[in-house]
Amino acid sequence: MSDTRGQQTSAEPPARRPDGPDGDEPRGGILMGRPFGVPVYVTPSWFVIAALITWVFGGRLTEILPELGYTRYLVAFSFAVAFYASVLVHELAHTVVALRYRLGVRRIRLQFFGGVSEIEKEAESPAREFWLAFVGPLLSVVLGGLFYLALRAVDPGTVPGVLLAGLMVSNLVVAAFNLLPGLPLDGGRMLRAVVWGLTGRPMAGTVAASWAGRILAVVVLFGLPLFSALQAGAGQSTTDSLVDGVLAAVLAAIIWNGATAGLRNARLKQALPLLHVRDVTRRAVHVTADTPLGEAMRQAREAEAGAILVVDGRGEPTGLVKEHAVTTIPEHRRPWVAVGALARDLEPGLRISVELTGEQLLTALRRTPATEYLVIRPDGTPYGVLTLVDLERRLSAAVAGR
Repeated sequence: MSDTRGQQTSAEPPARRPDGPDGDEPRGGILMGRPFGVPVYVTPSWFVIAALITWVFGGRLTEILPELGYTRYLVAFSFAVAFYASVLVHELAHTVVALRYRLGVRRIRLQFFGGVSEIEKEAESPAREFWLAFVGPLLSVVLGGLFYLALRAVDPGTVPGVLLAGLMVSNLVVAAFNLLPGLPLDGGRMLRAVVWGLTGRPMAGTVAASWAGRILAVVVLFGLPLFSALQAGAGQSTTDSLVDGVLAAVLAAIIWNGATAGLRNARLKQALPLLHVRDVTRRAVHVTADTPLGEAMRQAREAEAGAILVVDGRGEPTGLVKEHAVTTIPEHRRPWVAVGALARDLEPGLRISVELTGEQLLTALRRTPATEYLVIRPDGTPYGVLTLVDLERRLSAAVAGR
């Protein structure tokens, strides 16, 4: 399976994450290279599917090439690697078009059910969205055709012949599966582009493609095991039935979650222009670093404030008391703990303007991930404190339609 789920990640609220190499997000796998400057990672889940392909394909080789013996598993593993190389070509097709449209690509991940191209921005028009999605299945069809031509030049009953036949069929299956009209598959993005073009509303396209993806997930959950059973007939073993059922359930869950995430991100992007930092900023009390936590919290209650700002003797802000750190201090100890011990120094990135809205706000927060930020007025004086908890709560409410 291939998809471009990363296209809408810009709508996600920032989160504190350990940095990967070169400032990237956590790798979550093995870095294989950087074609076109885009890092390609193989995730641990790939080794699971590679082992499964080796086992299943190796078993089939017993019937086709019985003379191979246990060497058949080496041949089967070679097929798994070659197949995922084809998946990488599929993803690189998305990447090249995304770079051509200046959308940016964060990374490519090869994982359990195929690959994911994490594209940073959305296409600006339905036509670009359609082409960006369509080019992946198109390359898979081209690869299938190339493997077919190569197959005609060898004996089908040999190892090269079997590998080429398997790669031809698998690439055509990848293309056909990805053309199914439901998010997060490429066909779902194509459906979204068509509805977007017809209605002029990107959200209408996302809703249609998301619900199509959910319906597709249900069809996969029940349809794949049934189809497999009908194909195998009465000779299907209990183990084969169990494997088919588990794979169908995993694949259906991935499609369902991807469709739901697509709808969630679309709602977030729709809500972002209405998000103003001043609307989610807490009032803060100003105290010096040596003030006992108990006293600072008393002042906050009296002022109906939700945050504590540490200032120096001249009243200049120097730190933000971390809400999480406060909750770890038992109430009986709070009179004996100074707020300075629970504060984070005010780095430049922790000061954000009260004028920020929407995407500008999220971009500012991503530069310096934290749990609290000092919101300042245009003249540089403190306006209040923004907490990531409040921002996530507001965005979650927007997604839920509340």
